[in-house]
Amino acid sequence: MGHADEVSNPGTHATSRPRGRVRWWRWLFLWLPLLFVLTTVVQVAVLRFVDPPLTAFMVGRYVEAWGDGDRGFALAYDWRDADEISRLLPLALVAAEDQQFPVHDGFDFEAIEKARKHNAKGRKVRGASTISQQLAKNLFLWRGSGWSRWARKGLEVWYTVLIEAIWPKSRIMEVYANVIEYGDGVYGAQAASRRFFGKDAAKLTAAEAARLAAVLPNPRKYSAAKPGPYVQRRSRSIQRQMRALGGTAYVAFE
Repeated sequence: MGHADEVSNPGTHATSRPRGRVRWWRWLFLWLPLLFVLTTVVQVAVLRFVDPPLTAFMVGRYVEAWGDGDRGFALAYDWRDADEISRLLPLALVAAEDQQFPVHDGFDFEAIEKARKHNAKGRKVRGASTISQQLAKNLFLWRGSGWSRWARKGLEVWYTVLIEAIWPKSRIMEVYANVIEYGDGVYGAQAASRRFFGKDAAKLTAAEAARLAAVLPNPRKYSAAKPGPYVQRRSRSIQRQMRALGGTAYVAFE
């Protein structure tokens, strides 16, 4: 009898291990998605009230500079609340990048469809990201290429939904104007205004605001301080759109 008990015990232990592994994987699949949702919701909720000291893109720029051996690299970043930034800059950003910003819920499906048809013809790739999507990417994600770009796109959609659900439009624009890159290592309206025009962001003119918006497709290639033909043409077009939208009343978000 004693020998039989000894024989049966190893079998009992052998079957308990797979069961434990199954429970572990079940816990992982159940709780990791919930943890992700909770973490991201808290992230976005906190930043509705707390001004971001850095963004994911800023951290990436530091890493890039250090990787190039530039240990003395420093960003220019100086936060200003919305009432310390000329209303002409949000108007220029909307006119240049996302004219449906005041009314959409984070995605401009009409622009997406137009971009799809345009790109299907083999022309130069055109994007359709809204200001909310670009903010989500800048704050939390990475640039990426290949498969990592598609992974980022999925996360970008999720963060965009959260931002639009939790933040008012005024906060989205305030953060966006403060964290996007207007020149190599120059982030936000105040730093850009001081660097390129020698004045505070509150004093930007329509032409200056349009120039800052005009360089956003590639702020390391184009200059707001010394605009070339492309930036000059785009700046004039943005100013026409600013007038067509009805002026700063169009961006008087609540």
